[in-house]
Amino acid sequence: MQPGPVVSRAEARRTVVLLRDGGATAEGHVREVTGLGAGLPLLPADVVDRPAWAVAATSGMAALTSGAKLPTVPAAARKFTSTTAGLQAGAVLSYLGSRVLGQYDPFGGADGAGKLLLVAPNVVAAQQALDVSLDDFTLWVCLHEATHRLQFTAVPWLRDYFASQVTEFLSATESTTMGILERLPGVISQARETRDSLGLIELLQGPEQRAYLDRLLALTTLLEGHADHVMDAVGPAVVPSVATIRSRFTARRRGGGLLDRILRSLLGVEAKVRQYAVGAAFTRHVVGAVGMDGFNAVWTSPETVPTRPELADPDLWLRRVAG
Repeated sequence: MQPGPVVSRAEARRTVVLLRDGGATAEGHVREVTGLGAGLPLLPADVVDRPAWAVAATSGMAALTSGAKLPTVPAAARKFTSTTAGLQAGAVLSYLGSRVLGQYDPFGGADGAGKLLLVAPNVVAAQQALDVSLDDFTLWVCLHEATHRLQFTAVPWLRDYFASQVTEFLSATESTTMGILERLPGVISQARETRDSLGLIELLQGPEQRAYLDRLLALTTLLEGHADHVMDAVGPAVVPSVATIRSRFTARRRGGGLLDRILRSLLGVEAKVRQYAVGAAFTRHVVGAVGMDGFNAVWTSPETVPTRPELADPDLWLRRVAG
């Protein structure tokens, strides 16, 4: 894992304070915008370095997937697959560990009740690359992650529903490879015509897995887009340079060299960037049509979460739920 940016001890301490305190400050602003979370405690964030984030991410993922029934791997292949999987996981963590600004892990922490992590070296590296105010940028990042924390703490059914969908998706793996082999020629043909890594992943799924994947993608697109909308809706009174930060950060999301873009595509990062845009557009449209109180109907139950077609056409959701 790459070392972080070089800063003075005083700058490092100041960044840690801004991020730690920003977790609670940002959530206060998020509650004002969203109307969620009244009465819940306002908690600081946990500020970590890159290795600590990797450890926390591994632990949180293990907790999230612990209930899944995965296919049995033959003994002869177990050593090879475990070694390969370990190398792949290490590569993924190394790549993401130098880029992730923060995350709310609903299954993290000593008691498994959730943990808000902010990766100080990555926040500073991004702030320096964007050439924006450290105070504004740290709070802006906190707004996004605090929104995720509020989503999971203020919506009673969300944590268990998310875990159940992940478990069912992983448990629906086909018992043999025949289904994938039958679909492989079509997938290869599609690969020649598209660079959509998410589309290729969907083509490799069986019907049952694809249904679970659809629900997971709809939910995560909503969560990411809602957080992106909120972090900007808080406005310049709280983050004076919010317009500049958003403009430069969006350009940075699209940028990178050829190798970086290939890695992002392989790891699904490009698909995640599209999720932000689709989810934010859905949120913006619905809030504009029925206000934030009307939008909050999405949190009523799993049945009111927009489907993927509804995310692309918010009026479908408005007619089904808000109409």
